[in-house]
Amino acid sequence: MLNIRYHMSDKHDGLRTGEDPTKAILSESGLNSKHLCDYVVNVATGCRHGCKFCYVPSTPNIRTRPDMLEEEVDVENGQKEWGSYVLYRDGLGERLDTHLDRKRTWRETRRGQGVVGVSFSTDCYMDGRAGAITRNVVEALTSHEKYTRVLTRNPILALQDLDVFQEGGKYVTIGSSIPCLDADQVGAIESSAPAPELRLRGLQEFNDHGIQTFVSMSPTYPTQDKADLRAQMEEIAVCDPAVIFHEPINPRGGNFEMTVQAARDAGEDELAASLDALRDREQWIEYATNHLQWMQELGRELELPVHLWPDKQLIKYVTEEEAAWLQSWRDRQSPEEFAEREVPSGTPPSIPLRP
Repeated sequence: MLNIRYHMSDKHDGLRTGEDPTKAILSESGLNSKHLCDYVVNVATGCRHGCKFCYVPSTPNIRTRPDMLEEEVDVENGQKEWGSYVLYRDGLGERLDTHLDRKRTWRETRRGQGVVGVSFSTDCYMDGRAGAITRNVVEALTSHEKYTRVLTRNPILALQDLDVFQEGGKYVTIGSSIPCLDADQVGAIESSAPAPELRLRGLQEFNDHGIQTFVSMSPTYPTQDKADLRAQMEEIAVCDPAVIFHEPINPRGGNFEMTVQAARDAGEDELAASLDALRDREQWIEYATNHLQWMQELGRELELPVHLWPDKQLIKYVTEEEAAWLQSWRDRQSPEEFAEREVPSGTPPSIPLRP
């Protein structure tokens, strides 16, 4: 395997770094419920982007390892300090390569298709050190003909590994989370991540070189109306994504208060007020169902491959007809050929517009 040194600085004021002592290499994942993958490989614990709405700090990977976090990087609260620590998994690609040589069984669910997600609990191209690990991980997976879905907010940096993605051929796709095109609003709650414009530019470059791409419009903001979503989808279309995943923001959990406060601290008062209003269940239901409906309509109008991710809790609170509409999206296969999925032709009649 190739080892590459990136010329991008890994320095970050206040960032505490170390090596992750985790022995696990390849983990089974529940993200097949979103039609994403059956396995995940994470190149680090923690993430320097520190997006305030991120669900990862509340997952067992962070929540159940306080002793390790305190010992390795002096972290007292994994969620509140999210974005200030990263434990890298150096040498992971080599260990994965050996593991795949020995592995005799492979999980392939209908929704997950045996895909491996890299990295869904951190950003695998958050910096050069993470990127170097990711390069070897992608190389190991694709050389073993394992379908690999790479998700990053920094596809510009990932372009340094264009050769590995090209060699991976049909076995690899790369995508980015682009929740909104308003750089000020995005910067308020994703202060250390690249701007949406850069994410789009990176994906377009990958597409221009024949690499499959996807986009996650997740989570869209309550400040966005249908015209905003249309403009965003028209911009995303230049990447020719195989799928545009979408979900509204989830106002539950301790990370939501941090999201609202981050918007206030950044002077994005409209965003902060709109987010804060979602604490009211009825307002959240209205916003979430509107965004899901608009995305479905726009996908049809613009002939773009949309796949919705309705929240399970949302389905509990809407009418019976709306619940059937949303559940049909949870049951529908993603409209992309990646990983040899059974691709539906357009939006099937079983998924009507919102009742």
